[in-house]
Amino acid sequence: MRIWVWSQIWFHVICGILTLSLMFPFLDRRNKDRAIQKWSKHLLKIFNIELVVQDGTLLGNVPHLIAANHISWLDIHVINAFRPICFVAKSEVEGWPIFGWMAKRLGTLFIKRGSARHARQVVNQMAEVLKVDSICIFPEGTSTAGESVLPFKSNLFEATIVAQTPVFPLSLQYLSKTTGNRSESPAFIGEMGLLESMSNIVKNRNLVAKITILPAFSWSQQAIIPADRKQVASYCEDSIAKTLEQQM
Repeated sequence: MRIWVWSQIWFHVICGILTLSLMFPFLDRRNKDRAIQKWSKHLLKIFNIELVVQDGTLLGNVPHLIAANHISWLDIHVINAFRPICFVAKSEVEGWPIFGWMAKRLGTLFIKRGSARHARQVVNQMAEVLKVDSICIFPEGTSTAGESVLPFKSNLFEATIVAQTPVFPLSLQYLSKTTGNRSESPAFIGEMGLLESMSNIVKNRNLVAKITILPAFSWSQQAIIPADRKQVASYCEDSIAKTLEQQM
């Protein structure tokens, strides 16, 4: 059974590579998004992961920033299965075999951890993108087991101050279909390799990926004293942390 699942995974990855190489240059944005969403949904199907989205209509159609907690390499595909979006990822992802190349082709912005100068460049790029499109970031800066939220780094939130776009917290959880409890099988943490993480998911193909969209940070309440990036980051962190506590 597992051999068949692995065969499906690699065939699906090859199909993705061919699509990005041969079809993407000729597709408009709408059809690119459809292809991304279709590919991501099928990946979840291969892993037998059910996608559940709560309050997804809050996002609307105006360009916005999503700030999400980070658990797994799978997070990007879960979010893309819901609604395709541009991501900001750590620079190490760019060097991943196959998946790093795919991320680059999908327009991912890469940031060097610990480099304030590079972070400023990425913020400027984000502010330009946010004028016309939406972006998702993982402000913890690393992945966790999903039980709690690490402090959010505030530097990338500066782009929303410049662009004055809505900022939505996104709570992400992986749950067991059988028990409804949190599952750590998708967690991509510590020194774990990508293949090891994928193997853990293949061994536990009984998951629900739950996305909860939370109310946007209110710029209207900052008319007298403008918000700074730390306030926005703190709001998103607290909103997600409370949601995880309520759902445990």
